[in-house]
Amino acid sequence: MKKNPVLALPSKGRLMEKAQELLAAAGYRIERTGSARGYRGQMSGRDDFDVVFLSASEIASSLKDGKIDLGVTGEDLLRETIAATDKVVDLETKLGFGHADVVVALPECWLDVATMADLDEVCVEWYARHGRGLRVATKYMALTRRFFAEKGVTGYRIIESPGATEGAPANGTAQVIVDITSTGSTLKANRLKILDDGIILRSQA
Repeated sequence: MKKNPVLALPSKGRLMEKAQELLAAAGYRIERTGSARGYRGQMSGRDDFDVVFLSASEIASSLKDGKIDLGVTGEDLLRETIAATDKVVDLETKLGFGHADVVVALPECWLDVATMADLDEVCVEWYARHGRGLRVATKYMALTRRFFAEKGVTGYRIIESPGATEGAPANGTAQVIVDITSTGSTLKANRLKILDDGIILRSQA
């Protein structure tokens, strides 16, 4: 018996709403089967697809592992989760929602640090003075390592931050962060600035 391809949609939040709106506009209404919190669904007029609801990060990892055939998720999660993303999965189309940037940010009071080259100088000085790398808090460890390598930045160490990364400099967890932002307001509220050439990825669904 031939197995239907599996389409994964975000299970909650704005990505879920926008994905379902997009499919509805194309004539395909998505309904959850079972309870309202169920993780399976069906697409009106199409019985040749199986629909599942997963978190955006689970969609990225499931594409990597071959557990699903199609999915709607953020490009940031794909490029963080899957090395050589373009060779492993087909990025079919940009959907025009879920816009956000993955950025390098640090305290506004670091007046002399405006670029990645400036940051590299600080990292070298920090290592020479303290004997250990300057701390960078992020949940985007792979993206951070690749970007810093491209920019020639060394002498740092990554501190994994699963949430509230913007608070890391204030609470002393890290001196620099790599985080995702859509408006920059949270960074400004925490008195952080984005480096001039510190945009790692302009992401969308």
